[in-house]
Amino acid sequence: EAYMRALGEIAQKYGLKNDVTVMSLSKMPDVLSVEKMQADTDKLTADLCAVLELALTDFDAMRVHEGDKLCQDVETRLKTIETLVGEIESSREGIVDQYREKLRARMMEVLSASGIDESRILTEAAIYADKTAVDEETVRLRSHIAQMRRMLKSDEPVGRKLDFLVQEMNREANTIGSKCSNLDLTARVVDIKGEIEKIREQIQNVE
Repeated sequence: EAYMRALGEIAQKYGLKNDVTVMSLSKMPDVLSVEKMQADTDKLTADLCAVLELALTDFDAMRVHEGDKLCQDVETRLKTIETLVGEIESSREGIVDQYREKLRARMMEVLSASGIDESRILTEAAIYADKTAVDEETVRLRSHIAQMRRMLKSDEPVGRKLDFLVQEMNREANTIGSKCSNLDLTARVVDIKGEIEKIREQIQNVE
């Protein structure tokens, strides 16, 4: 206001045009001043921490929920594998019997009934049973399943251990498959490997 009065007096006294503009007036010393507001860092920190706490709580809740769903899915697949392993184990006895009967039939085609050596048939059947025995593999596979269940209940990071265990399960399944010439058993082994692969994909998300 003092500048305006002074400029007006000068214009009137000397007969000058008073062409004062907002822009020209703002350039006068001390007409405008800028004060930087002091931020309330304590309040800002408290607000940020409160929001961060909510975000982390929601994040943890989401991880727990996702982990529960993942665990349920893996458990379902482990049960399927157990069922398939049980079917393989229960089918083994009948497969050896079938092999023995097929062997006897083939020998009867070639030899007369009187020329069949029953002890030879039993020996061949025993050799076949030994070559195709998968007891050790199914026992280890069941052991791996039990171990995986224990790991899934652990509060410690187990992602790498689970990944290694899946590799071992897959190795046992491959061995069983290499010993099984029966189509039904082979199909079950393929199903087991499919379930193991799905478990492997799931545990990639486990820390």
